Amino acid sequence: MSLALSPPTGAAPLVARLLTRWPQISERMLAAGLGATPPAADLPEGHFTAEVLPAIYACGRAVLQAIGEERAFSRAEVAAFAGPVAQRHAEDRIPLPLLIEAIHGSAQSLLQEAVALAEPAESHELTVIGGRLLDLLMHINVTVVETYTEVEQSIYHAEREARRALCAALLGGLPAEELAARADTALAERYTVLAIHIRHDERPSTVATLISRRRIRILQRALDARAGTTALATFDGSTGIALLPNVAEAEAADRRYERLAEELAEQFGVAVFIAEYRAVARADLPETAREATDLAELARLLGKPPGVYRLDDLLLEHQLTRPGPARERLVERIAPILSSPHLIEALDAHLRHGPDRKAAAAEIHVHPNTFSYRLRRIAELTGIDPAEPYDSRLLAAALTIHRLCPAAEASVPPGHGVD
Repeated sequence: MSLALSPPTGAAPLVARLLTRWPQISERMLAAGLGATPPAADLPEGHFTAEVLPAIYACGRAVLQAIGEERAFSRAEVAAFAGPVAQRHAEDRIPLPLLIEAIHGSAQSLLQEAVALAEPAESHELTVIGGRLLDLLMHINVTVVETYTEVEQSIYHAEREARRALCAALLGGLPAEELAARADTALAERYTVLAIHIRHDERPSTVATLISRRRIRILQRALDARAGTTALATFDGSTGIALLPNVAEAEAADRRYERLAEELAEQFGVAVFIAEYRAVARADLPETAREATDLAELARLLGKPPGVYRLDDLLLEHQLTRPGPARERLVERIAPILSSPHLIEALDAHLRHGPDRKAAAAEIHVHPNTFSYRLRRIAELTGIDPAEPYDSRLLAAALTIHRLCPAAEASVPPGHGVD
């Protein structure tokens, strides 16, 4: 670019004023680009912020500084900023036309900012910035297209699919040696099994797909970092199993996966539940994976705090969900109150506060006498008295089964459940 900036004449030059406002301009550029391009605009707020905004800020600042110094900004310099972001988008399979359109939307936003700041006497400076912005767009577009092509033509997809096939084979109890060779992955004798479960959020299919791909990528990198190698996983963006080669006992005793749950929850923007089973022999992987999946879902359905759970954390609840005549009978016993939310609410409060009826009544905003009346109605309708310790445990078990296993519910007898 042969155009050069005119020497400043008193006020700070246009480039310097843009640099002063650059943090805010960067945010508006992101909003005008990926943040405003369907279907990206329908993604959760902040979906691109952590990964894209720093690149916009750093690259744009470097370009403006280069303009102020009247030096060229090379394609290699642009690629250092834009390449990693383009690679992540390519791995997430964000459509290339969408990304190009978003990049141009951001560039238009920057040009509008420059025009709004420019004084009438700064038309030359504005022309320089516009020309250099076109150069930047060219370099970014070339970098993005080359990166997408490299990702598509690399062995990345084949290796990823081979690892998923290997994981599925191990979880299905199928022969895995040939698949391990194809995935260039050594089989371990024992694995740490992680079942990952997140709260499902209803979104349009296109948006859900973009979110899932990003989550898969983030989880895979987090697992690889902890395993020190490529971890095996079948995660689909909502649920899945990860297999990590068993670590030394000293390392296994720490709480490393609590940090994983926290990290994933922060990046996914949703609650993450992980069930952990350590040192599982290869032959036991299928059964353990099923149990871990049940445990992670159980923690979510019970309304437990997000995080990592082991079988000892939910022993009673896990056992109550196992099929059998006792489970069916327990639900039958509380069937008469299932259509009475105020009785269920009272029972919940009673189970949380025990003999402290005043606290239980205050929690559900009723008079203690009203609360006691509701407990008596529960005893009359079910034949199980919440005031008796053993009966209280029966009601707690029945209520847990009701919430976790709707299929086990008996129909409410006519005339019951209304008070």
